[in-house]
Parts: sequence; structure tokens; C-alpha cells
Amino acid sequence: MHLYRLDATAEIAAQALGADAGRDPWAGGYVTPGRPAPVVVGDGSAQSRPWLRPKLWGVPPPPRGDQPVTTVRNLSSPFWIGTLRHPELRCLIPATRFALWSGAAGARQQLWAAPANQPVFAFAGIHRQGEDWPSFAILTVEPNRLLSHHSAQAMPVILRPGDYARWLTADWRDAAGLVRPFPGQEMTLAEDPMV
Repeated sequence: MHLYRLDATAEIAAQALGADAGRDPWAGGYVTPGRPAPVVVGDGSAQSRPWLRPKLWGVPPPPRGDQPVTTVRNLSSPFWIGTLRHPELRCLIPATRFALWSGAAGARQQLWAAPANQPVFAFAGIHRQGEDWPSFAILTVEPNRLLSHHSAQAMPVILRPGDYARWLTADWRDAAGLVRPFPGQEMTLAEDPMV
């Protein structure tokens, strides 16, 4: 996954995710790797209110890598496990739709997926400090049946609103239970990202 939309202001996104918008200037639009987007972070405690902060999509690569990493798939990798074990390094990434490509080579079509009846939802993510800017990556899993049918190789981890606080504060053994495909029967697909 290398493209998603957040067609909501920072204030609306923060409200949907139970966070403080602060002074984030986000006005809505596309998000691509290497560009800033709003991310909800916390301090790992259940007593504090999470807040919205702009971060770049793509965390610094492993020692032998040369490109920022946009998605996290191997959760048992030593490169990720240290971050995942610290709730203050987990984040929520607000979105309104994410893109996938469907069809055979030469006839591929871009589709936009989202949970039904959730105008703004959250991906599970992690965040780290880059050389210049703080950055984030989105957790991914095997695709659900709906997205697999449309040739998706993976899908982002989509959290339910009732699980936002758990992702930001729970012990990793508990939070890891949230890393699963979102049910396809509870999603919509459209050719137009604004539908």
C-alpha cells in the first residue's frame, strides 16, 4: 500500500480518533510516502489524551537498507519488535480511504477501500524519529477475502474505534491481538476516492 486519502481536516480527524488536534495544519487530501500527514500519538499511559502530530510516511530503513520503510509486516523481526513493545511508539494513522490495484497486468484498475459507515478510521502504525523529521509506518497483514479477490497482496491493519486506546496503551501481548485483517463484509470498494 503506497497511497491513501485523509479527506478531513486535522480537527475532524482528531475528533474522530479521540485526540487533541493541536496546531496541525492538515486540510485534507492524498498521502504518499515521503510526505507529511497527521498521526495520533500518545505517551503510552491510559491517563493522558492522545494528540495529533504531522509526521513523514516512511521510517528510517534497517542498517543495510537504503529506502524509508512505509509498511510493517514481519512483527517478530528484531527491527520492529523493540518499537512495538513500547506503546508510546505506536500510533494511529487517520484515513478516509486507501488505494489498491485490481486486475490483470495491462488492465489494472485503481480501487479505493474503506470500512463502511466510518467517515474517518485509523490504521495501526508505529512512529520513530528520522534524521530530520519524525516518521511513521503502517502495519499490514494478509488481505481479507474481498481485497484478495481484487489482487491485493496485503492490507493495512484497520482498527475499530473501541480499540484505539488499546493500541496506544496496552502491553504488546494484548495489542498484538488487534493485528488482523478487517472483515471484508464490513468494507466498501469504489473506483472514485470521493465516493
